Amino acid sequence: MEFIEVNDVVKDYSGHRALDHVSLKVKEGTVYGLLGPNGAGKTSLIRLLNQITRPDSGEIFLDGRPLASEDVMKIGYLPEERGLYKKMKVLSHIVYLGRLKGMTKSDAYREGRMWLERMGLEEWADKKIEALSKGMAQKVQFISTVVHRPRLLIFDEPFSGFDPVNTEQLKKEILRLNEEGATILFSTHNMASVEEVCEELSLINKSRVVLQGNVLDIRQQFKKNLFTLHIAEPVLAPDDSLFTIESITPHPLGGSEAIIRLSKGVTIKETIEKINRAYTLLGFEEVLPTMHEIFIETVTESNGQA
Repeated sequence: MEFIEVNDVVKDYSGHRALDHVSLKVKEGTVYGLLGPNGAGKTSLIRLLNQITRPDSGEIFLDGRPLASEDVMKIGYLPEERGLYKKMKVLSHIVYLGRLKGMTKSDAYREGRMWLERMGLEEWADKKIEALSKGMAQKVQFISTVVHRPRLLIFDEPFSGFDPVNTEQLKKEILRLNEEGATILFSTHNMASVEEVCEELSLINKSRVVLQGNVLDIRQQFKKNLFTLHIAEPVLAPDDSLFTIESITPHPLGGSEAIIRLSKGVTIKETIEKINRAYTLLGFEEVLPTMHEIFIETVTESNGQA
C-alpha cells in the first residue's frame, strides 16, 4: 500500500518552477531515496510534505487520504539546516519538541532518556545544548526528530557533518526504525548510502523526475556489460572476438584480476568456457554501475536534453 502518493504536483516561486508535474509513490514501510543535484526541487517537495508550503496544482495523499494539517503529528523531519535552542538543556529540549508533536510529558521524558542512552549522550541530559560538540548537537537533533515515533520520517542529508563511526551508528538507527515500521524518505548526495539503505528512489533534475524505480533494478538497467575475472595466471591475452580488456592488475591473493567488456552478442557462458580452456579461472562476476555513476550519467543526459 502506498503511504505517500504525489500526483502531478506543480510548485512555482516568483516565476521559477520548482516542481514540474512531479509524481511519485512511496510504499508503507520502505526506505525511499529522493535524489538530485542542488536546486533540483527536492527541498521544495519536502516542504510540501511538511505543509510548510502548498502545491499550486496536483495532489498529495498520506496514508490513502489527502494530506491534512493534523498529519504533521505523524511526521518527523530532520532538515539539512540544523536548528536547536542553544540555551535549553538537552533533555528539556527533546521533551519540549516531543510535546509539540502530541506526546505527554512523562512519555517524552522516558523516550528522550532512552534515546540519549542509545546514542551515548546520557551524561549530557542536563547540560545546555551550547556545551555540545557539533556531532553531539546533531545527534540531539536526530533524537528530537524521532522521539515521538512518527510513522513517516523525512531525513534531509542526515549524515552531513558526521564522522564515519557516528555515520554508521546513525545509519543503523535509521534502519532499525524502518524495521519497526516507519516509512522513511531519505534525501542525500551520498550515493553509497543510497545503495546501502534505500529500496526505491526518484531522481529529480531541473524540477522534473528523470529516473524512478527499484534501486537494484536501476543498477541492472544501467549495466555496461562489464565483468571482473580472476585468473591464476599473471596476464590475460586480448581476445576481440569475445571481450576487450578495460584494466588488469595483480590480485592480492595471487594471479591477476581484469575488468573486461563482453563483445556484442557474446554470452557469459561461452566467455567462461573459452577462458577456462586457456586459463585457471578463479572468479567471474558482473560489474554493476554504482548509484554515483548512474546519478552523473542521468543528470548529464537530462541537462543535455533540456
